[in-house]
Amino acid sequence: MTNNRNCPIKSPDMSPVEVVRLHPEDGVKDYQQAVELAGNEAEQRFGEYMLMSWYDRDRDFESPPHTSECSASSEKEGYINYGLNHGAKLMVDIEDGRFVFFYAPVEW
Repeated sequence: MTNNRNCPIKSPDMSPVEVVRLHPEDGVKDYQQAVELAGNEAEQRFGEYMLMSWYDRDRDFESPPHTSECSASSEKEGYINYGLNHGAKLMVDIEDGRFVFFYAPVEW
């Protein structure tokens, strides 16, 4: 992640998060297919899980919306900080950042 000099934000500490990088042989058609693949990874690791945040580069959408603090010309990183600060323990990166999902285990 690069820092924009107009809006310097320190890179987040990713050490508490398991990172899974997926590169499906046939590619990923869209967000719906990507979230299904990522959800399967979360289910394998946690059983019950909650999707905390995500990014869709195809549409340049992040969720929760408007969590990135910089201008439109900066990288969207708010979803990363949101996920990390809300208990995410798994990041699933599909096709080198095309789709990124942060998951937290549901613990009762």
